[in-house]
Amino acid sequence: MRLLEHLAEILERWVGGFRLILEFVSVVCVICGFFGSFRALILGIRRQSFPFLEVRIRFGSWLALALEFQLGSDILSTTVAPSWETLGKLGAIAVIRTFLNYFLNQELEAEQSLRERRGN
Repeated sequence: MRLLEHLAEILERWVGGFRLILEFVSVVCVICGFFGSFRALILGIRRQSFPFLEVRIRFGSWLALALEFQLGSDILSTTVAPSWETLGKLGAIAVIRTFLNYFLNQELEAEQSLRERRGN
């Protein structure tokens, strides 16, 4: 029994560490998306145009990637969740993030096709 407790403790530590890494990568994605979008905005304004669609697609893509990493973090959390209440909360968060990511990707694809039609 002591061995199982020890293994469970090791698993919790590893999962906690990987969750932290995934959440950190998610934050980095949002920051990269902000700076990349800001750069595109400044370059567009210098060309005397407002690149709304380009900025939105660029930032939205980074947000979608960040949501993927957050979802991975949530999945890891469910492996060591101590109660049904915690599992339920994590499940709800995972469902919300999945829907957000799905609709964000749908919108980005529509805007990308609109952008391609305008360019041709």
